[in-house]
Amino acid sequence: MNKHLFIIIFASISLTSCGLYKNYDRPDDIRTDGLYGAAQVGTDSLGLGAKAWREFFTDPTLQALIEKGLSQNASLKQVDLQIQEAQDYLMVSKLAYIPSLAVAPQGQLSSRDWKSPLKFYTLPVSASWQIGSLGSLRNAKKSAQVMLEQSKVARQAVQQSLVANIANLYYTLCMLDAQLATSEVTAKNWRESVEMTKKLMAAGRSNKAAVAQTEANCLNIEASVLDLHEAIQQAENALCTMLGEAPHHIERGSLEAFQAPAVIETGVPMAMLQNRPDVKQAELKLASAFYSLNSAKASFYPSLSISGTLGYTNNGSTIELDPAIWIWNALASLTQPIFQNGRLVAQKRVAEKEQEIAKIAFQQSLIAAGNEVNTAMTALQTAEAKKALITQQISALENAVQATEALYKDNVSRQVNYLNVLTAQTGLLSAQLGQISNQFATIQATINLYQALGGGSLK
Repeated sequence: MNKHLFIIIFASISLTSCGLYKNYDRPDDIRTDGLYGAAQVGTDSLGLGAKAWREFFTDPTLQALIEKGLSQNASLKQVDLQIQEAQDYLMVSKLAYIPSLAVAPQGQLSSRDWKSPLKFYTLPVSASWQIGSLGSLRNAKKSAQVMLEQSKVARQAVQQSLVANIANLYYTLCMLDAQLATSEVTAKNWRESVEMTKKLMAAGRSNKAAVAQTEANCLNIEASVLDLHEAIQQAENALCTMLGEAPHHIERGSLEAFQAPAVIETGVPMAMLQNRPDVKQAELKLASAFYSLNSAKASFYPSLSISGTLGYTNNGSTIELDPAIWIWNALASLTQPIFQNGRLVAQKRVAEKEQEIAKIAFQQSLIAAGNEVNTAMTALQTAEAKKALITQQISALENAVQATEALYKDNVSRQVNYLNVLTAQTGLLSAQLGQISNQFATIQATINLYQALGGGSLK
């Protein structure tokens, strides 16, 4: 019996070994060249995406907020439970290799009268091993392993997004603080200008139109101060939601405290995208489709089942201490599908198409990731290039304001009216606010580039 059983097992293994035991490898026709377009980052920036968020964000106040978000965010808690579910599924797939055991004791009384009944009992332990096609078991386990890895990558995606969003909101608040401070100083100066213009009008050196225009501009700036207060409140509330907390004031530093890492503008390898959770997820889906196709192929091969029983029973004697006798049996069966109404063929074709769909999606994820790197890098380069120009613009406008104010006060030959002063002051405020916005744009582009290269997903 043992000899025949081993022959059956060996035959099943031989039949199912035709390509069903291969591990997933990335297809050779996946294109990885030219993913980043003209805007490139250097190989030194490979460390940018690989940096843990604590190394990238060095502001202690921001670090504390990120820590709080990672410990309290509801989305992260949910994905942690999904990881535990995937681990349970993997355990089930591993246990499929182990036979199932069952104990089914039986007892029976039988007699023509009540005085001397015959007593029967059986205490069997039965085992069954639904091996199926060995290739299907292995591919089911591989699929469960991929599913677990997908859950972990999903957590990385949630964490990466959470870290980047907290940082962006934090520096949004820093930007709004800076704009508010500038606007409040400007509003104060304009209020003083209103009073000065009224005095000039009383002295006959100005007119009612200039006073009205000055006051209108002042009121406009004071209204923008209120808008900034509201924007700050909204940004704080959004950040509190991410932290899983009720609305409250958020402590923060300044834009100037951000230390941007150097980014070198040369080539970048495709390996830099391997930190990205969405790219990982797309390739894991392709791997899962690969093992599903293998499982579909395995359905065409023989399915092996082994079962057996071992126990003991009496011989039906009326003697209570009658010695039991051992019983056992073993059974092995090999089932080869022949005609399944086209179901197996259809399943295989569906699995092949699902694999092709997953491959297209993986290729598209690489293209989308490359475009995000290109967009972030272009935004960073633009913000850096504008920095010096805006500084020069502010310097020129400050000189213009001083010159027009001096000419207006001196009122030399009526060369300058107050409209020129208003125009110069309004242009200066706009440039100052633009400078703050450009500082934020530089920080935001750096954060977006860090995220686009897969940064923020490491603990």
